[in-house]
Amino acid sequence: MSAEAPTYQENAAVQKKRWIILIVLNLFTFMATLDASIVNIALPEIVKQLGLPVAKVEWVTTGYLMAICAVILFFGKLGDMAGKIRVYKIGMAVFIVGSLLCGLSASLPLLIASRIVQAIGAAMTMANSQGIVTDIFPSTERGRAIGIIGTFVSLGSIAGPSLGGIIVAGLGWPYIFLVNVPVGLIAIVLGWKVLPKDLIRTKAVIDVPGSSLFAVFIIALLGGLLLGQQYGYGNSGILAMLSLSVISFTAFILVELRLRHPVLQLSLFKNALFSLSIFCAFLVFVSNFCFNIIAPFYAQNMLNLSPSSAGFLLMLFPIAMVVVAPISGALSDKIGSEALTFAGLLVMVVAQFGLARLHEGSAIALVGVWIAMLGIGTALFQPPNNSLIMSNAPRAQLGSAGSANSLVRNVGMVVGITVATTILFGVMSREAGYRVTDLIPGRPDIFLSGMHVVFMTSSGICLVSAVLTGWRMISMKRAKKAARRVNARS
Repeated sequence: MSAEAPTYQENAAVQKKRWIILIVLNLFTFMATLDASIVNIALPEIVKQLGLPVAKVEWVTTGYLMAICAVILFFGKLGDMAGKIRVYKIGMAVFIVGSLLCGLSASLPLLIASRIVQAIGAAMTMANSQGIVTDIFPSTERGRAIGIIGTFVSLGSIAGPSLGGIIVAGLGWPYIFLVNVPVGLIAIVLGWKVLPKDLIRTKAVIDVPGSSLFAVFIIALLGGLLLGQQYGYGNSGILAMLSLSVISFTAFILVELRLRHPVLQLSLFKNALFSLSIFCAFLVFVSNFCFNIIAPFYAQNMLNLSPSSAGFLLMLFPIAMVVVAPISGALSDKIGSEALTFAGLLVMVVAQFGLARLHEGSAIALVGVWIAMLGIGTALFQPPNNSLIMSNAPRAQLGSAGSANSLVRNVGMVVGITVATTILFGVMSREAGYRVTDLIPGRPDIFLSGMHVVFMTSSGICLVSAVLTGWRMISMKRAKKAARRVNARS
């Protein structure tokens, strides 16, 4: 990238409407990430209406996330080549079509197929939204803007159970998808009016081998993990899928290292701050999606709350984020991101540990305290961490960096679901004395035993992330002190 490359900061018209552009991006980012989690609260209702076990209906959520993970790197690279804004606009339309098809689906196979269409549109927007923001906003406001869009990513990821519960109770589960259509059409109209033309494109060819190998890796890995819950990880077919994932990932890395224009710029990960920040983001989404998949079943089946009441209880998470995240984003520009991310992770550790102590007769107020604390911790961590990730990427690779960030987020969601359900059903099977892949009527104690282990595990995951973040914070302070000493001698 030459120093003379045009920038949006030089365009007065774009700068005048940059906050409106951010609103449009946030609106669609919220919807796309919301649909990764909004189905969770509807799963008990879908299980009843379609007469299917939990393990099968889980594919409505995981199929969406798997599809996003399989193609998101491709669309990030395509954004760098063809224009991030162009790809984003097309993705908006594809997502709305997929949402409409989901709402009209009358069977599980059709619903899953429609979710894949929806996921392709979501991947096109997710891969490029953070790059667009980084490109448009000046450096003095970039951290705040990225923090805000990161907040909406987190809100969309976590608000699903709460909003979904209200929609399911009032309108029925198909409307958790159909509500996207009118809101999405408004966002599309606004997007086409306010989003500027692309300025930056890189000359490259599409990395077909790398994109294909990565898609095979994601489908084989996540499919093997999820099917392993139903058929056991000793099954020869499951072992073959997991072996294929290892082979395809190895081949993917070898191909990417040899290509001049790979789908994933591995050079991004040479930056230790970028790599550590993105890994911690992955761990946080694993932990939060352990909560996301378990909490609706606890609220409805253990506390005997209706879908709407469960939704209101779980809404404490996004409410806490709405209050705290803007403060966290503003503070990160003043005091730095390291201390905030560390504090947020410590709060999350305590909250997850508190959730692990809940039981069938727990007071709803106590449940609400732990849920709100989890939201506060996530709000303290997520915006500063997203700012760290994107600020450490070269301008010509913002699409790749944004897609990598979105990739680890969505992989974290799938891994979180897999970890939670594997542990839950594993503990329940041990307690019941036979293989369990569903809730057992009349045995809340067995579910609670599994839930306790899940939340202790998610608390441990947050603790690992906190230790890594604390080490990063101490290392950076030492490096700054050393640099000051060198400057003083000079």
